[in-house]
Amino acid sequence: MIRLGLRLTLRGGRQAAARLALIAVAVALGVAMLLATLAGINAVNAQNARYAWLATGAASNPATPPAGGAAADPLWWLLSVDQFHGEQIGRVDVAATGAHSPLPPGLAQLPGPGQFSASPALAALLRTTPAAELGARFPGRQIATLGPSALPSPDSLIIIVGRRADQLAGIPQATQVTAIATTPPSSCSGQCFDIGINANGIDLVLSVVTAALLFPVLIFIGTATRLSAARREQRFAAMRLIGATPRQISVISAVESSVAAIGGVAGGFGLFCLLRPALAPIPFTGAPFFADDLSLNLPDVALVAIGVPIATAVAARLALRRVTISPLGVTRQVTARPPRAWRVLPLLAGLGELAWFVHAGSPASTPGQVQAYLSGILLTMAGLITAGPWLTLVGARLAARRTHRPAVLIAGRRLADNPQAGFRAISGLVLALFVTSVAVGIITTINAYGGSGPRTHVSPRGPAERHTLLDWFLTDTPSGLQDLASVPTSLLGELRSIPGVTGVTVIHTDPGSYGHGPLRGVASCAELHATATLGRCPAGADTATLGTGVDASPGGNAATVWPAAALSSDDLHHLGVQSLAVGTNGPAAVERARTVLQRAYPYAYQPVTIAEDLERGLRLNTAYQQLASVVILTSLPIAGASLAVSVVAGLNDRRRPFSLLRLAGAPLGMLRRVVALESALPLLVLTVVSIGTGFLAAGLFLRAQLHQSLQPPAGEYYLIVLAGLLASLAVIASTFPLLRRITGPEAARSD
Repeated sequence: MIRLGLRLTLRGGRQAAARLALIAVAVALGVAMLLATLAGINAVNAQNARYAWLATGAASNPATPPAGGAAADPLWWLLSVDQFHGEQIGRVDVAATGAHSPLPPGLAQLPGPGQFSASPALAALLRTTPAAELGARFPGRQIATLGPSALPSPDSLIIIVGRRADQLAGIPQATQVTAIATTPPSSCSGQCFDIGINANGIDLVLSVVTAALLFPVLIFIGTATRLSAARREQRFAAMRLIGATPRQISVISAVESSVAAIGGVAGGFGLFCLLRPALAPIPFTGAPFFADDLSLNLPDVALVAIGVPIATAVAARLALRRVTISPLGVTRQVTARPPRAWRVLPLLAGLGELAWFVHAGSPASTPGQVQAYLSGILLTMAGLITAGPWLTLVGARLAARRTHRPAVLIAGRRLADNPQAGFRAISGLVLALFVTSVAVGIITTINAYGGSGPRTHVSPRGPAERHTLLDWFLTDTPSGLQDLASVPTSLLGELRSIPGVTGVTVIHTDPGSYGHGPLRGVASCAELHATATLGRCPAGADTATLGTGVDASPGGNAATVWPAAALSSDDLHHLGVQSLAVGTNGPAAVERARTVLQRAYPYAYQPVTIAEDLERGLRLNTAYQQLASVVILTSLPIAGASLAVSVVAGLNDRRRPFSLLRLAGAPLGMLRRVVALESALPLLVLTVVSIGTGFLAAGLFLRAQLHQSLQPPAGEYYLIVLAGLLASLAVIASTFPLLRRITGPEAARSD
């Protein structure tokens, strides 16, 4: 029977060949998307793992001991962060204490005093940027380029600077290490450096991303394998009438579907290989990948290469279950039992699980959170698929009862007769809208809260914020916050002499705020006038008291009039300094001033512009937003492809009934309305349900995990939904020309 199945599949004429090619192409597209999803997840983890060595010295990031257990010579280690035109530069100062000091990845030897090794991207910047803007921050000369094993991304800006051991020994932030850390940020917990993607979210986010993309892809593949299902049912029914057994029919069906699936899987792997170089530069996590990061492991390959053909064969077997009832085959088909209301129970169970954690609290460990929330999200998605046919049935019956128009009546009756097929066409889009609503709801709320509470005002990021540089000198000591004793007059003069610097403001510590909460600042009004972004003085004042907002959120003070201070400008010279502000007229002046400050205070807080400081806290949220965008931009096209394949398959399967309707006098326009309504009616009903369910799931997750209330999405979300619905209607309308061609009088003849 296998040989017969192959012969019928490969030599069944032009129509069979076209059907086989169409199924193979559809499966290839689905497989390519599935492989890209799996490779993307592997790339995120591979990229995150290469951040591990930068976390050397973190209290909660243990390092792997040297091979053989031999103690290495300690290595002085100091990690700091720099900026250049808004891009972060990771800087590691090292000093070896012996010949066996540990070696960071990507290096053949440690740089010595007066030497440094830089990443390729940073080395290119050093060659093309004036030294006063960047190169002068790093003493010495470059002796090597960091290899890929040390770079999270091809665009990473990283430098390892060699120092003397006695230099780093005198810096409180420096530490001695005997091994390089190997624990990635996604596995670190407790006191971890703010690099990579935080452990509290990476596993959960990636798990949900995987599920969110797997569901639409699998639905798309399943939809493609059902092309011309009715025509195949009739052919197999004829074979049953001449004596074929149900087992033989099942074998032939499995062979036919497997041939198309195997060809589609092979094509999908080839398409993925072609697309991989184009996918690598896309910054899914905020940084591009190396091409090798988008790799597939053996379980991924086995899952797709074996699982897709098996799933296709099972889908074909289930699609033909009516044919094997009796030797009369299709002629004995009856209307399937309508779906029952119990189908909403899995959906309610998924939402109930998410709601339970609002009351019980979030699990403490990351694996526990993954298990808890992922199972709830998956159960909710499965619940939408399960409840979809029943909701379609309810909507179809209501439409049929409340209309007198023939197109609506026919569409409603057909949907009520087979709601599973009606929902199957739009199931991918339903899941895409659910995933979009969950992703947008969570990201919008996280950004709205900003880590503390709902923000009603976001400071503008205009030229003043982008061109005003801030440097903090407060350090946290066991005895409390400690400021800088003074800023050398020579340093202030060097800053003011930089072309493009418009003013320098020294913010001293208000002595009256010691021991009374946060330290307030005091500044000279003459200096403050030159950096207007920080606020201004009242008329006639010599000095002003600046509130804590200056060092906490400096971007919103341009219109603030600070109260006059009970100090003269001469008194300020005797006060400690908590921060310094440099006003400039452009990016070049910003980088020159930053270079001067970095050379003067290389191990203090990094000088940043106000705009950079405001955006720094959103870096992790931006990475999550990138992942959410990938889900949205990938799931919607997959859903559209599933809808197109379903509509075309439905038209092919109903060509004879539609031809009979045309012969009976039904106008072609009415048939078009029937086709449109059969897809649009369940689409509109399930759109409301999926969006509402998505926001409810997002709200429950936010309440349980972050103790935050769901915030309304911005206008972009509504545009995405509207664009998705309009695109779906356009897909349906694009099949109308096919309706004319397949409903001619010749299609009404009995086969």
